[in-house]
Amino acid sequence: MKKKINSGKFIEKIALIPRSILRTFGRFRLQLLPGIEDLVLKEFRISRYQSLVALKSLLLLLILPLFLNSFGKQLFIRPTIEYFWNKQQNDIFLNSSQEKRAYHQIDNFQEKLYFESLIMPASNVMGEDTLLKDNSHFFEKEMQKKIANLAIQSNNESIDALTNFVSDFLSLFSFWIFSILMKAQMIILKSFLIEFLYSFGDTTKSFLLLFFTDLLVGFHSSHGWEVLLERIMNHFGFPENEDFVFLFVATFPVLLDTVIKYWIFRYLNRISPSTVATYHTMIE
Repeated sequence: MKKKINSGKFIEKIALIPRSILRTFGRFRLQLLPGIEDLVLKEFRISRYQSLVALKSLLLLLILPLFLNSFGKQLFIRPTIEYFWNKQQNDIFLNSSQEKRAYHQIDNFQEKLYFESLIMPASNVMGEDTLLKDNSHFFEKEMQKKIANLAIQSNNESIDALTNFVSDFLSLFSFWIFSILMKAQMIILKSFLIEFLYSFGDTTKSFLLLFFTDLLVGFHSSHGWEVLLERIMNHFGFPENEDFVFLFVATFPVLLDTVIKYWIFRYLNRISPSTVATYHTMIE
């Protein structure tokens, strides 16, 4: 029963018998009703149907975008980008960072090659002038070969970065389209995942919560974020920017930590207070 107070809000009266006891008594009384076997069988069939629909929906949402990403990249996206990049673009570098890396590799190779040319064994019948000419010819030939290989490699890296950007965007777009078309299945999948997570014990849920919070916003998480950002920039061909990386690492984990704490206080504390208590005990 709820009673209205002067401020317009409703407060719930405390019953003489706790509601947990009433729910337990209600479930026990339900077991004594006639036809309970048919009801249990019907609930089992519904649960089985929901599980199958949820698993099929999850597999479709994961496999179809990956299938489109893999085959679309090789059959259509990469050949198209490669054609327009080689025909319409004269530059082989996509950004300045890629160009700096190529120049750095050339400098390192040049130093290594110069050292190798100095320690090349000389023949007894070969004069000094002939030896210098051979070293110079060897040096020039190897440098041309290295520059040609770096040009091909850099051009392929630029094409790969553009291909990854387009194919990943199409994969996300297809995932969004499939989630809209499978709206009813998404509702079943969401309820299945929530029920699956809540089926864990308090210790397991607290362990998973502690693991992911430490992984994302823990003391050593900044190094992981730096590596992740560098991989993303290289994957999509973005220029490397240390200032952006440091600013992101300094702000985003803090914001994420605040959101997680708010979620624990606002929702998880209301849904499963025992999990929150176990979580704080494990932290302490």
